[in-house]
Amino acid sequence: MTVYNFSAGPAMLPADVMAQAQQEFLDWGGLGTSVMEISHRSAEFMRVAAESEADLRQLMNIPEDYTVLFMHGGGRGQFAAVPLNLAQPHQHGMHLVSGSWSKAAVVEASKYIHADSADIRFEENGIIGADVSLASPVGDDTAFVHYCPNETVDGIELFDVPSAKVPIVADMSSNILSREINVADYGLIYASAQKNIGPSGLAVVIVKTELLGGAQPQTPVILDYTAAAQNESMFNTPPTYSWYLSGLVFKWLLQNGGVAAIEAVNRQKAALLYKAIDASDLFVNRIAPQNRSLMNVVFQLRDESLNAQFLTESVQHGLHALKGHRSVGGMRASIYNPMPLAGVQCLVEFMQEFERTKG
Repeated sequence: MTVYNFSAGPAMLPADVMAQAQQEFLDWGGLGTSVMEISHRSAEFMRVAAESEADLRQLMNIPEDYTVLFMHGGGRGQFAAVPLNLAQPHQHGMHLVSGSWSKAAVVEASKYIHADSADIRFEENGIIGADVSLASPVGDDTAFVHYCPNETVDGIELFDVPSAKVPIVADMSSNILSREINVADYGLIYASAQKNIGPSGLAVVIVKTELLGGAQPQTPVILDYTAAAQNESMFNTPPTYSWYLSGLVFKWLLQNGGVAAIEAVNRQKAALLYKAIDASDLFVNRIAPQNRSLMNVVFQLRDESLNAQFLTESVQHGLHALKGHRSVGGMRASIYNPMPLAGVQCLVEFMQEFERTKG
């Protein structure tokens, strides 16, 4: 039986990448050791780091006046790093709240600056959406505008970029590399790795170079973008194996046509699943069509007494990790870049058969 992993993160990795990592696990590059055992400052690993950055720059068409950093701490680490690096304690950061993760960013930022927030969600007839145009105007003391283009828990994606005269900061942890964007629209993009990049333990930061150099004095050096940039993301030992695997994922994407090609597949997968839900009498998605996530499809069973049976039988059919986040319930199918179209087709077929026999 083929198993399809719909986990929201840590999430599935490309099968080709996993096979290569398995083959190289004990003897990488002919060295007779694993890549995780060699010095991060060795010439061999420095090549891994350089190629990873070059490949990511190519995939995202990152301008030359942006710095790429590979850092510790995942997305939550960046909730603190952003205000510490981009604002002083007396300044404000405007946070657009569209779901669970953007709300969590406000809580963390409030420890270091004045963390203003604007809830940009709306609800009409039980349908939930979000609109960046609902944001409050920024004041003269606002250092940045922060938002989360894709909310993994809530299944809400924002396809418009906020407009402001200050740097736009985007938490792209769950949709980076899933569709084409214009990096120049942003002052800073960050993403934890464990969804569309690689395994957990790594965060990628893409920051306009002119924004470096203004960290608050108490900023921990491990979160200081300037220190990271000056030391090629190696002020201390980085999560080398996560970095190596992320580099393999970048190469996999390039070999498969880059971001434009994977976006076409992602849109096809999402359209197939949403169409099946909309045609169903048992399953329902309550997200406004213009905000339906390409990466995290949330849905509910109208008869919630069937939830446990649905999850049990889905695993029996090789469809894993479909349980929704504990804070919202229901179901969630995370269909990141590595999820093949065949996986979504199998899920749709299972849902249709489940409804035919149980609905």
